[in-house]
Parts: sequence; structure tokens; C-alpha cells
Amino acid sequence: MTATTSTENRRVATGAMHLGNYHGALKNWLTMQHEYECFFFVADWHALTTGYENTKDIENNTWGLVIDWLAAGLNPKLCNIFIQSAVPEHAELHLLLSMITPLSWLERVPTYKDQQEKLKEKDLSTYGFLGYPTLQAADVLIYKAGFVPVGEDQVAHIELAREIARRFNHLYGKEVDFVERAELVIKRMSKKDAKLLRQLMKQYQEQGDLESLKQGHALLNTQVNLSMGERERLYGFLEGSGKIILPEPEPMLTKTTKFPGLDGRKMSKSYHNTIALTEDAHSVETKIKTMPTDPARVRRTDPGEPFKCPVWHLHEIYSTDEVKEWVLQGCRSAGIGCLDCKGQLLEAMYKEQQPIRERAIEYKKNLSAVHNIVQEGIENARDVAKTTLQEVRTAMGISYR
Repeated sequence: MTATTSTENRRVATGAMHLGNYHGALKNWLTMQHEYECFFFVADWHALTTGYENTKDIENNTWGLVIDWLAAGLNPKLCNIFIQSAVPEHAELHLLLSMITPLSWLERVPTYKDQQEKLKEKDLSTYGFLGYPTLQAADVLIYKAGFVPVGEDQVAHIELAREIARRFNHLYGKEVDFVERAELVIKRMSKKDAKLLRQLMKQYQEQGDLESLKQGHALLNTQVNLSMGERERLYGFLEGSGKIILPEPEPMLTKTTKFPGLDGRKMSKSYHNTIALTEDAHSVETKIKTMPTDPARVRRTDPGEPFKCPVWHLHEIYSTDEVKEWVLQGCRSAGIGCLDCKGQLLEAMYKEQQPIRERAIEYKKNLSAVHNIVQEGIENARDVAKTTLQEVRTAMGISYR
């Protein structure tokens, strides 16, 4: 596995971002853009896997997502923002990987049967739906991403991407003069490091010592005088395989917040309980004021229990400790009413959303600037993707150059 500092993430173009998306994913991206080389793209092709019969909203949803990202703070000077279908290398790598991906691997992906069960009203007996994880693997592997920020429900998809990369490397990573090339690279290491690498390689290959493999990877990562290709060749030499053409990505379990919806369940478009990230302030106010509360509080004078109230779960995310204590005491003693409680929540939500709303309005007024940002992201992404795809085509013997 190659340890890079790049990350890759996508968001399917199925509609506006809601507050759950913002707190669960986008806020993490804002931090990561300062720490890694990041590729963020709107996955418009993925939107077709379950919504191929109705595509009229995909384009508007795509640009709406980009505007949400920019308004929330993604900085095009720090990361690459683009649209999946504008980088055709994703599709070609998907095609090539589909040639080697066993059908049984796709059928065992947990979300395959789960989504078929949940979306019974849709005809999902298509190759596009079954091959969704292969396209997702191509999305990641085309950038040789070291890390992919995901929630726990997506770890299985990243594991499949790792398996596909491993199978590809096994099939196509065998250079005729691989050992000779690896030995030449080792000679450029210090005698001490070269000796240690050979010891670790022997311990792993002869005894299956995984700790030795881990130490070997760490040792190679310290060799600053080696190019990425040379380092990848030594990864394969260490593991007894071959040149690693497609590095195996690692899932990065990001800090996520289970963001509550208006009905107390997880905020989700499928539950129709969302608040959009840039939703109009009046609309947000109406939704919050009509939220259900503790059913025991029939009258203003009835004491309540905040833990039984969906509004309290939003206070846990937005409110200060002082306000939360005020809510706990006031609700349980009937010292405050539900509208008083919701008023404090609305103030905190307004403070977070209003700057984002204002920036989104400015971006909507200047769509040409948004298009330019995305075009630059497309060009940067294609530069990386073309290089990877050329390596893949060469390894498979179909480069014709």
C-alpha cells in the first residue's frame, strides 16, 4: 500500500445539502483541505444508478452542491472541486476494472440488497446499480488516494476498492525485470536501511509476520530520496508481489455527528425531515416552531423532559452549556415554554447559517466564477487521472504508445 497524503470524496447529485450533511461530512472536509491534497467532486454519474429514469434535476443539483461547498468554506486554492462526468478517465478505469471484478464481489456488498429492499418502487435490476461499487472504486483509485473519508456504512465499499486494487496489482504488476529494478533501488538506500528491509521482507514472506510488513512500510516511507514509482516498486518487492500500480486506499473514519431531523430521527431526505444548509431563514423558523416536543407538555404549565423532545437533540449540537442548562431546568420546572426553548435554538442556528446563506447568494449572482473554479478543478483532476490511466493501460498491455 502506498501512503500518500491525498484524499478523495464525492457527493451524489441528488439535491441540496442539508444540515446533517454539513455537520456529518462537510465540516470535516473544511479541516482536511488544510492537511491533505484533496479531490472533492459531485458524483453525477452515481445519481443515475438509482435515478436514471428522471434526470431533469441533476444539472441544477450539481451546481447547487458546488455552491453549497464554496459557501460553507471549501477553498479552491486549497483543494480540487470538480464534476465526475467531466473527467472521463473515471469511466475508462471503471470499464477496465469491471473486466477483473468478480460478480460475486459486487453481489455481496451490503448496500446492494439493502437498497433493493428499500427502493422496491424502482427497477434496480441494471448493471449500473450492480456495478456502482466498481465505479466508486475507480473514483478513488484514479487519484491513488491514500485515504478516503467515510462513515462506517461506507467502509465495505472502501474494502472492495482495496480488493480490486490488490487483484489488479496481482494480475498486472509483474514486470519482466521487476526484481532487478527493485535491487537497483535498494542499492540507493543506506546499507543499514537496506539490510533492515531485507530482514523485514524475509520475516514477512517466510513467516507471515504482519508487524514486519508494517515496519517495512514505515521504513520505506522515510526514504525521501525515492520517487513515488520507486517506492511503490519496493512495496511490491517487500510483499512478494510486484509493482503496486494502484495503491490500496485506507478508509478514514471521520468524526461524524448523528444529526437529528425535525422528527427526532436521523436527518435524511428519505424521511422528509431536513433543513437545507442555505434554506431561507423564515422557512427554518417555521420548521423549528412547528417541531413536535415532549408529548407530556400539553399545557404551558406542564413540566417536561428534554431528553424526550426532538428539539433538545438540536440544542445538544448548537447550544452552549449555559443555554443547555437553562433548557434542562426551565423545561423540567415548566419555567419556560416550548417557544422560548425553540427561540434560543433558532438564534444559534441563524448565527451558523446566515453567513453561509449570504455567501451562497453571492456565488449564485456570479455563476461564471463558480464555473471557472470547477473548470480549474477538472483540469487538475484530469492531469492526475490521465497519468494513472496511462500506467494502467501500459500494465494491461493496451497503451499502444
